[in-house]
Amino acid sequence: MRTLYLECTMGAAGDMLMAALLELIPDRQAFLDQMNGLSLPGVKVEAETAVKCGITGTHMKVTVEGYEEESLDGHDHEHEHEHHHHHHTAVADIEGIINGLPLSEKVKADARAVYALIAEAESRVHGHPVSEIHFHEVGTLDAVADVVGVCLLMEKIGAEEIAASPVHVGSGHVRCMHGILPVPAPATALILNGIPTYGGQVKGELCTPTGAALLKHFVSRFGERPVMTTEAVGYGMGKKDFERANCLRAFLGEKEGERQQVTRLECNLDDMTGEDIGFAMETLFSAGASDVYTQPIGMKKNRPGVMLSVICMPEEADRLAALIMKHTTTLGVRRQDLSRYILKRSIETVETPYGPVRVKKASGMGTGRYKAEYEDLAEIARKHGLSLSEVRQEIQQSRPDGAPEQMIQND
Repeated sequence: MRTLYLECTMGAAGDMLMAALLELIPDRQAFLDQMNGLSLPGVKVEAETAVKCGITGTHMKVTVEGYEEESLDGHDHEHEHEHHHHHHTAVADIEGIINGLPLSEKVKADARAVYALIAEAESRVHGHPVSEIHFHEVGTLDAVADVVGVCLLMEKIGAEEIAASPVHVGSGHVRCMHGILPVPAPATALILNGIPTYGGQVKGELCTPTGAALLKHFVSRFGERPVMTTEAVGYGMGKKDFERANCLRAFLGEKEGERQQVTRLECNLDDMTGEDIGFAMETLFSAGASDVYTQPIGMKKNRPGVMLSVICMPEEADRLAALIMKHTTTLGVRRQDLSRYILKRSIETVETPYGPVRVKKASGMGTGRYKAEYEDLAEIARKHGLSLSEVRQEIQQSRPDGAPEQMIQND
């Protein structure tokens, strides 16, 4: 699976995201020409080489009528600082600007959605309807260029999955038109609701409202970088210098296997019949358990017993533990939260002389396998008086991709 992973250990801002993504595409000049050909009033987008703590990356310089958005704390941010222009732009005007750009509908829809997140947060912070939210002209056009640039690059990269690390927001305070505010700024904090964040390690504002909104819109999962074969790494540089390299890293490649959080529930049983245990297992499967199994064990007083184990998603653990209590004689259930590697899975249907058969496909981490659905195999075998192996052979001969015969098994 083509995967993009964003490492936000020094926060995120629109220009940093655009710079990091720019380093992932082969024709960077074509992107810059396209951005400068959008006819955003007075806007010019340039890519500059920047070095932070000995690491070379890219800084995106976006100017409006020759002026660049100033940064007080390290990143270009969109608070209401004094600017060279004092006109204001309403949310509806921003949508009009985006709608008029010569870009695909997907890019424009993504850009509108990002701005909707920012406007909603500003609305809640200031206590005004979204329709009454206004932005300073220079800050608006600078941010529009950042948002549109990131959305355009996301389309060009075409990642199937976008993930990111927890977001470092910084610490301390930021000065804006309304006074001195805590970091993260109120609008940024609202946008980041539901996203894992941390602070306190660097003084200054590391995550801006635009950066937060772009992450919220595009990222489907926040956590550790998955196992992946990386084909390109991009470095998007901020302006200010810190003891740490002020950059956002973007990793692009093929994900080899996904790590998934799961929970294992277990209990020991020595006073239940096999029928009762079987019924409990059926009930747990019907309730959504991923797997239920038993193991023979020796218990106190030399009694033979059974350990019942249930694998489930963490959010289902409490409900399934209650079912174990209800349908078994146990007085307690052990819980272990684990992670597991899983392969990418899909189901396809192959046509055979005996009819369609569903085949499960799993791939990743350097391996691949196929499993024919047992019920489909069994139905054909019974109907035509064949063995399962004969049906599997028909599937093998019918597969257009020539899967090895030993990879076709019944499920």
